[in-house]
Amino acid sequence: MTYIAPTLATTSAALPPEGAQSALGRPGGGFIRTRIKICGLTREDQVDAAVAAGADAIGFVLYAKSPRAVTVQRAAELAKRLPPFVTPVLLVVNANATEIIAACAMIPGATVQFHGDESPQDCHLATLESKRPWVRAARIPLDDTAASFDLVQFANDYSNAQAILLDAHVDGFGGSGKAFNWSLLPPSVNAHLVLSGGLTPANVGDGIAQVRPRCKTLAVDVSSGVEAVDAQGQPRKGIKDADKIFQFVAAVRAADQITT
Repeated sequence: MTYIAPTLATTSAALPPEGAQSALGRPGGGFIRTRIKICGLTREDQVDAAVAAGADAIGFVLYAKSPRAVTVQRAAELAKRLPPFVTPVLLVVNANATEIIAACAMIPGATVQFHGDESPQDCHLATLESKRPWVRAARIPLDDTAASFDLVQFANDYSNAQAILLDAHVDGFGGSGKAFNWSLLPPSVNAHLVLSGGLTPANVGDGIAQVRPRCKTLAVDVSSGVEAVDAQGQPRKGIKDADKIFQFVAAVRAADQITT
């Protein structure tokens, strides 16, 4: 089945009147395009499907304990399939600076995503030589204590990050596949945010609507929500479903067009 993402109106008659406010707070109904990362890819056909669907970034998990892990060499092979302006992202967990520097040398143009206990200094030193942008994951509690997580301070501590990625705090590292309570996030965070954790084609629109007004810009990151399932309905971790990828991208694009 082929999914076609919604397109923007191209005629002036379809645009809001001068001075109108969109739901996104832009004068004149300005359009915001939510950036999309598909994470945990392990196969060539998955990379090709994500690119064809319109993903902006492709994530490779370099954390050996993850069921979606790939080696640096394998990530480099897969990254070579990416066309211009699609960014490879290397997810690392408490890796040492030497390993990260070596990985960046093998994968030109990659962004580094820190998903462990890395301090701001750790992130800085690991990316200083390669001058690569980096993203820091914030692990938000799953229950109502999410409100007690000081995201404003976290974003300030990691102010040199390109963005702060929001994921649910569960045992272990490398992505949770669970959604935290988005409504408990602070009303205003002076950072670019990436919403992650438990996103699917069915709920990503709601996540965008709730989180985008709280930050500079919002991107989304999906992994388990676009994975295939086996005959018993259990997820095949690390194996993506091309149809679900297309559905997810279409849902994001639909959310981008919602205005009042």
